[in-house]
Amino acid sequence: MTGAAENLLQIRSAMQTAGIDACVIPSTDPHLGEEVADHWKIITWLTGFTGSSATVVITGSFAGLWTDSRYFLQAEKELGGSAFRLIRPDTGAWNDYLEFLYESLEAGNKVGLDGRTLSMSQFRNLAGRLKKKSIIIDTGCDLVTEIWTGRPALPASRALDHKIEFSGKTRERKLTEVREQMKVKGVKWQLMTSREDIMWLLNIRGNDLKFSPLLDSFALAGEEQVILFADETRFPPALASEFDSLGVVILPYGEAWDIIPTITENSAVLADPFTTPAMLFNSVAARSEITEDISIPSRLKAIKNKTEISNLARVMINDGTALVKFLFWLDSTPGRESLSEKGLAEKILEFRSGQKDFLGPSFQTIVAFNQNSALPHYAPSGTSDSPIAGDGILLIDSGGQYPGGTTDITRTVAVGVPAARQIRDFTLVLKGHIRLARIKFPLGTRGHQLDILAREALWADGLNFGHGTGHGIGFFLNVHEGPQSISPADNRNIISPGMVLSNEPAIYREGQYGIRTENVLICYEDEETEFGRFLKFDTISLCHIDKTLIDKSLLNWEEISWINSYHTDVYDKISPFLTDDEKKWLREKTEPL
Repeated sequence: MTGAAENLLQIRSAMQTAGIDACVIPSTDPHLGEEVADHWKIITWLTGFTGSSATVVITGSFAGLWTDSRYFLQAEKELGGSAFRLIRPDTGAWNDYLEFLYESLEAGNKVGLDGRTLSMSQFRNLAGRLKKKSIIIDTGCDLVTEIWTGRPALPASRALDHKIEFSGKTRERKLTEVREQMKVKGVKWQLMTSREDIMWLLNIRGNDLKFSPLLDSFALAGEEQVILFADETRFPPALASEFDSLGVVILPYGEAWDIIPTITENSAVLADPFTTPAMLFNSVAARSEITEDISIPSRLKAIKNKTEISNLARVMINDGTALVKFLFWLDSTPGRESLSEKGLAEKILEFRSGQKDFLGPSFQTIVAFNQNSALPHYAPSGTSDSPIAGDGILLIDSGGQYPGGTTDITRTVAVGVPAARQIRDFTLVLKGHIRLARIKFPLGTRGHQLDILAREALWADGLNFGHGTGHGIGFFLNVHEGPQSISPADNRNIISPGMVLSNEPAIYREGQYGIRTENVLICYEDEETEFGRFLKFDTISLCHIDKTLIDKSLLNWEEISWINSYHTDVYDKISPFLTDDEKKWLREKTEPL
């Protein structure tokens, strides 16, 4: 019997004991972030699927896994031979697990889930869908803890002091700003369950996750105190002493679930239903009045201050230097047929590791050749590692973590001689990239209003891409960090001066190749006229764009001017850190079109 089959038998036995008819297991942890520690990789332990996003549903006769399209091929391979079935809506199956539950369960049946790992927003969707059939939902159903032997322990890294020279604001000032906003909103407590909010507010970082410098924690910011649930042993004495002077009280991490509802009783509490676990949200709501909104720290940290912006500019030079050196090495390496995607990912890490203050990748490096590049979130592994052989398209998406900022950049380069259609696709993607990078827009504009700029040239050719054009980026925090984004779905968030976002239009031809060009943008105030305040973007990523993939005839003079100006900036800022051979090579790569 396989491990997955044995795990499934144990889950079903526990379900029977608990009187559960269907068990729902999401791929999240109590902080509901994009990345989770090994302790919370329940779906990987249960099924063998290693993708970052999935939901498993188990009944007495069914075991299925839902994931998004970027993981379909991977899931089919990893679930092969197990008792779990990949559910693909594109094959006529259920659109989502909610639809399956509604169609499969009877009135009075009970659904069990761990309410620590499902947001209040997701719980409402589930409850709303099942309400018509009077199906019971038990959010206190943890069936895994008793079964998973050898489960990895919770992370226990030490807290790091993110110094003022990087953060630009003291803890005391940030606390004051949050409390001022709390008064405006009429709340006594700000509940924080997203680790990045707490890291930003208290100017600390951690090492609990592989790619994001976070520390597992919950917090309540009050009018005079901050209650931090993170275990005192994780804080150096000097940091703990400063916390004490600021009224930051450290309590055991595991006590948050019981203590937070008690502290906030009969109070007005600000909480975000999209980032707060259902179990905690409901416990607080039962005793207190909740104001639902994006957290105050989340909104404040989205606007980078002058110190952060200055630091990020320096980091982009270091990061760009590493990528240029890598691309020079790649272009100069004989016997390219011996190279592989995984080997190139390791080489990129080697070049970044040579840069000052580099602390690690900001996400798993994507190096994808030909058909693999058509998978937006493909990453080479032990079971999937294509050689770089023959002509084709090589997509490289990578980033780094530095105390002075977080980076994310994608370059698509030609290997050998590119085909005419590849050149056309690349140029159309580039036109969209430039259109967004150059746009001037009025204050009050939202992400969905800008998204079309990156798609217009593609749409005119009958092309499109399935993901958003840009995501927010944290400051030495998460590489994907809102609330801001540039996406058809984002009609909530206004793009404001100081926000940092990615610009990454793309095209993916399934089974053939994918093309994506990504830079990081920072929004700034351009001018004020009688018609209001107008904003622009500054492109701060620094690495040349492969001119062999550009069809100049498809570009207008403004687009050509932008490329030439950008390449001049790349050469001027990166060349001082290159060898003579690298400088000569980069000069050729950045010559005007």
